[in-house]
Amino acid sequence: MCSKIVTLTADSFDQVALGPNQVAVVDFWAPWCPPCRALAPSIEALAEERPDLVVGKLDVDDHPAIAERYGVSNIPTVIVFRGGEVAERCVGLVPLDHLRRLVGANDQASANAEATA
Repeated sequence: MCSKIVTLTADSFDQVALGPNQVAVVDFWAPWCPPCRALAPSIEALAEERPDLVVGKLDVDDHPAIAERYGVSNIPTVIVFRGGEVAERCVGLVPLDHLRRLVGANDQASANAEATA
C-alpha cells in the first residue's frame, strides 16, 4: 500500500477522517474482494496526486461498525468527507477519473491558493 494512504481503524476513523477543515477520501474495502483490489491502484494514484487530501482505507471486515454507520453494504465503496460530513459516495469499481471528479478539481485549486496566501 502507498505510504500516503492511511490505514483507518475504529479507533482512528473519527479523528483522522472527520477533521473539521479537511477533505478525506475513504475506501471501504476487504482483502478478499477482487473489485476492491482492482480499485487499489486508483486510490494510490489519487493519494499521490492529491497530498492536500486525507486518503484512507478501512477494512469492513475488521471494522464493521464504521461501515454500518455510513450504510456501506457493498464494496468497494468510496466516501468523500468534507469537514466531517459525507459529501460524495460511489459504489463499485470506478476509474481514477471518476475519483478525481468526486473530490473535485476546485479543491486542489483552493488548497494551492491557501498554501500561497
